[in-house]
Amino acid sequence: MQQEWKTSKKGKPVSKPVPQRLALYLQDVHPIPEAMEYVKYAEERGFESAWQADSRLVREACVPMAAFAATTDRIKIGSGVVDCWTRNPARLAATFSTLDDLAPGRIILGIGAWWDPLAAKVGISRSKPLKVMREIVEAVRALLANETVTYHGDYVHLDGVELDYVFQERRPKDIPIYIGATGMKMMELTGEIADGVVLNYLVSPEYNARAMQALQTGAERAGRSVEDLDRPQLVVCSLADNRQEALNSARMLVTQYLGQQPHIMKASGVPEALIEEIGQVLTWPATFEEIQAASKLVPDEVVQMICAAGEPQECIAKVNEYIESGATLPILYPLGEDVRQMIDVFADAM
Repeated sequence: MQQEWKTSKKGKPVSKPVPQRLALYLQDVHPIPEAMEYVKYAEERGFESAWQADSRLVREACVPMAAFAATTDRIKIGSGVVDCWTRNPARLAATFSTLDDLAPGRIILGIGAWWDPLAAKVGISRSKPLKVMREIVEAVRALLANETVTYHGDYVHLDGVELDYVFQERRPKDIPIYIGATGMKMMELTGEIADGVVLNYLVSPEYNARAMQALQTGAERAGRSVEDLDRPQLVVCSLADNRQEALNSARMLVTQYLGQQPHIMKASGVPEALIEEIGQVLTWPATFEEIQAASKLVPDEVVQMICAAGEPQECIAKVNEYIESGATLPILYPLGEDVRQMIDVFADAM
């Protein structure tokens, strides 16, 4: 049993013991057949869900999600996250409806506003991301609810559109929509319109305090509370019996993201001087050798501030910090070579 962050009616943090939940996050580190085996093993060990991202321009999320769903029976499969710009909202709804056909009641749509410079480099102007996210969530939710949708917004334009099932049962699809929010304005919108938030990785637990307040502000606009939102959080977990090995593995990822993704840089809590120094070395894309060279700038204490990195008990303690500061479900992103060890450590401890 761990302590879950809660908000009282007066807005002050209170604690309530709850059973621990666990999830696995996969990106593009492992070949898909290998990742499928890890998801099956996580299911065997009692993990609640497995999440796959649209990772940069390396791996699209929905294909591996289908593979995970087809080879498991119970575990939920979430996108953590797909971007809101490159899939028409009608096609996005059809895609996740199809995934639900494969694994009814086990699919979660996690959607985010992507990031620059990558978006700009492929011709996407991330103009008015809050407005766009609201329109997409509203339209996709209505389509998944088996409604005929006419929607004329600034970004979304649908004219009498429905998921036109012919050879299958017409039914609403039970697919919750989570927003992958990092900035506080997007966090407020998430509290207002989403079923949950996917809290980002490579941020410190202190970041969560601001996130919880922003979620609460948004939730109050919809007449509800932050307690009504599921709040899974991506957590980089570099676990190994050799502490320095674990730290070095996490340091590479920390360096890459601090150098390439401004939205994470701003939220991380890492000193600006270090971020600027890394930014002078790295941009997108970067080679392995460039990232390795820049990683020498990142000290151990920065790695441990924004990751669960080290020996097993250190990793467990850091994950507990995220839970105590607001996360309801740690989505563990394994960096060590032995993914099953990480799954076992948390399954046995929690």
